[in-house]
Amino acid sequence: MTARRAAAAAPPHGARDLDLRLLVPALVSWAVGAATLGVAPPLLAVAAGCCLVVGALVLWGAPRARRARRRGIIGVEALAALVLAAVALVLAATSGHSAVREAGPVRALARERATVELTGVVTKDPVVVGGQRLDGAAVRLVLRVEQVSGRGRRSRVSTPVLVMGDAAWQRVQWHERVRVKGILLESAPGDDVVAVLRPRGEPRSLSPPGVVARAAEHLRAGLRAAAAPLPPDARGLLPALVIGDTSRTPPDLTEAMLATGMTHLSAVSGSNVAVILAFALGGAALLGVRRRWRPVVAVTVLAGFVVLARPEPSVVRAAAMGTIGLIGLSRSRRAAGPPVLSAAVVVLLVVDPWLSRSYGFALSTLATLGLLLFTRTWGEAIGSRLPRRIRSWGPAIAIPVAAQAMCAPVVVLLQGSVSLVGVLANLLAAPLVAPATVAGVSAAGLAPLWPFGARLLCWAGALPTLGIAKVARTCATIPGGTLPWPDGAVGALLLTVVTLLVLLSGRWWAHRARVHPALAAAVVVLLLATTAPTSVATWPPPGWRFVACDVGQGDALVLATTPGHAVLVDAGPDPTSVNACLRRLGVHVLDSVVLSHFHADHVDGLSGALAGRHVREILATPVREPDYQWSQVQTLARARGIPVHDVVAGDHLSWPGVTADAWWPARRIAAGSVPNNASVVLAVRSGPVDLLLLGDVEREAAHALLLQLRRDPAMTARAAGFDVVKVAHHGSGNLDEGLLAEVRAPVAVISVGKDNDYGHPSPKALEVLRHNGYAVLRTDQRGDVAVVAVDGDVGVTWRRR
Repeated sequence: MTARRAAAAAPPHGARDLDLRLLVPALVSWAVGAATLGVAPPLLAVAAGCCLVVGALVLWGAPRARRARRRGIIGVEALAALVLAAVALVLAATSGHSAVREAGPVRALARERATVELTGVVTKDPVVVGGQRLDGAAVRLVLRVEQVSGRGRRSRVSTPVLVMGDAAWQRVQWHERVRVKGILLESAPGDDVVAVLRPRGEPRSLSPPGVVARAAEHLRAGLRAAAAPLPPDARGLLPALVIGDTSRTPPDLTEAMLATGMTHLSAVSGSNVAVILAFALGGAALLGVRRRWRPVVAVTVLAGFVVLARPEPSVVRAAAMGTIGLIGLSRSRRAAGPPVLSAAVVVLLVVDPWLSRSYGFALSTLATLGLLLFTRTWGEAIGSRLPRRIRSWGPAIAIPVAAQAMCAPVVVLLQGSVSLVGVLANLLAAPLVAPATVAGVSAAGLAPLWPFGARLLCWAGALPTLGIAKVARTCATIPGGTLPWPDGAVGALLLTVVTLLVLLSGRWWAHRARVHPALAAAVVVLLLATTAPTSVATWPPPGWRFVACDVGQGDALVLATTPGHAVLVDAGPDPTSVNACLRRLGVHVLDSVVLSHFHADHVDGLSGALAGRHVREILATPVREPDYQWSQVQTLARARGIPVHDVVAGDHLSWPGVTADAWWPARRIAAGSVPNNASVVLAVRSGPVDLLLLGDVEREAAHALLLQLRRDPAMTARAAGFDVVKVAHHGSGNLDEGLLAEVRAPVAVISVGKDNDYGHPSPKALEVLRHNGYAVLRTDQRGDVAVVAVDGDVGVTWRRR
């Protein structure tokens, strides 16, 4: 056959490159592995043996399978046998790992909540948990226990235990051998740890980490020291990109990256690994290294990077996926991508079966699969529509689009919303990742030899990292940038269906748009209008009942009563800001001003609220602290002839169309911040809208309020019907998780200042809110946040400044 005829007989371009059938064994074994975690090891071993036997019978007993083998292709029976073999392999590995982990008395001691002494090796770095918990735990790490003493017995084991300790545990190093006493608590079946330890006392170091671990920590410490002089965003983000150390990342930047789907950048991910490998291979080519030796260079660099970032399961996973992604981008080896990915999934599940329930593993695998499936074809399609000079940008644009499309159903499980700006944010950030990563890795390697040179490299890496932070913050504040979406399995399945429909019918819709451009433009305008329904011209929104004013780091909450009238709860820190917000709302008369407490961020703006308005009364907490700020409020009230009255728990307040019951303060609490814990807490009903305004109550007052709520049936019934909760203390981590779980409203509003010095809102508060199903709206991201009621329907909108 001639070359021309062979080319004509070949399958269409792209169709011959990929064989996806080997993905089936990987995906089935993954699902079975996730479903069987926590099953007794003997049962798993029996199930693995059964799968292996059945697979062998299917493979050798089917005539069609034998013919397929002779022809060198994969038939249906052969594929079924591969699926059973992969399932058997994963089940057998899970059985073996579980048997080793469960051997010994650790789980039995945890069931009894026994006091034990453990000796073991730290296998995961200490991670600071945002805020302080009620039990005092603030640091968590994983300890591979080698010896346990409890109930008069000492045993040698190999069991992972999660340690939840205090700040003293921050000094513990990775792979350090320690001894600790504490109480064991049982973990849930299927968790990646067997028990949880609540330590009593500080850990005792028995031996330092090994040579490799110490060398890695030396490099990591050198990078952190070299990055220390950088601006806050770069100081936190550069180590996060290189070694996955997010301890210095500003909390608001973390939240912005979560909202824009960029969190994969602030951890060691496959994209980081691909960048490092590409840089190593490119450097080897420039230095004249022969082609056959370049893989050795790449493997050496990869091994060094894994040691630098710590060979934990997440890093090993990222290394595997980054290598496969690089293979997928290679034209000569693209066809090997899906089989290698399939094999990697099975091997990783054999090495660590608990990856099957890891969101990070799912996101890495799906992103890599998206790269293999769509990057080339989508890149060519996009490039063909770009100007000639930038046509080569097509694949670069296709990469974040493909990753976002594949990962969206899993991301919705984590944040209960769909990012509409995720593709744009990742597209803008993508060119900045490579220079930042390369500069950071180079700085880490150079720091022990030449600290000044490492600092220079960090400053070079600071420019792209600051660009990444700017992209995240800007995209996070785009109105309508996130679309509320059902969370849980239903939301993920729904988004999967929508994604498939878009992928399968996208060309048809594009064709219809070209045929009917006016109709397409009208649809686009309609979508834009629905995602950004408010603007300066349409503010205040019709039917507004409540507005959280964007006044910076403070509270200024407005409740509508009659036209031109309102109740103001707190006045914020700045007179100009609160005055401007009230003007925008058209408020000329304040029926009442409620001051939850007398801290500056709630009362210093009072003069602006009073300016040019008639104010009928001031209602305030009876705890007049701090004294000097109470004196300022009293002076303003006397000068205007405004009466001041106390509000305590049990008071019922009423204005036209609005009623409120004071739930707190019921008593003075000396623990924590006395003024904060004396905040006025109001359960408000404004038309069809029910709101809970929590002031700045801290953990002690919030827990007392929770106990009071549980004792009072009327409060319990009221708590079940709130539409909105104004989160206490600007999203501080000093909160009571039980109270937020008890009220569990659909919407949480956080009044907080952009780039504040307090770290508000804390990661802990945001996690608690997400865990309990709240949709979180923040004034630092949205501006003025309004709750509206039209014909009995309650909704939320906002206005950027």
